[in-house]
Amino acid sequence: MTLPANALPFGNRLPSADDRQIANQLRRILASQKAGEAKLRVPDPKTRKPVEISLTPAMSDLFLELLRHIGSGDAVTLVPIQQMLTTQQAADLLNMSRPYLIRLIEKGDIPHSMVGRHRRLKAEDVFAYKAARDKIRSKAMDDLIAEGADLY
Repeated sequence: MTLPANALPFGNRLPSADDRQIANQLRRILASQKAGEAKLRVPDPKTRKPVEISLTPAMSDLFLELLRHIGSGDAVTLVPIQQMLTTQQAADLLNMSRPYLIRLIEKGDIPHSMVGRHRRLKAEDVFAYKAARDKIRSKAMDDLIAEGADLY
């Protein structure tokens, strides 16, 4: 994923070698407990006694995905689904130019709302468009591979 223009990667920097190593180690530990509920033991800041926290499968999946990206050295930005994005932020997330995104908005391909004179898009709508676009691209690639296999 490209980084939105206003985002700062991983605390204003890319993950260091130590960050990557720690992320990969933590990912292996969480993945090994994925069959059941993953449990974390962390010290309570007030009492300094260990507190056990159980992670739901959805929370484990989210952490594993985040740690996978950090472990690979990727810049990571979290975008809440209900967040409203500027056209530039949305274009960056979709890896396209802002003028092209505006043409898609004007055609009605991506819903938007107006805030004064400015267009705003829900992150949820941007990600839905991206998923649909990726599905179409994947099918087209599968079709090309199938056609290529017929030539042999």
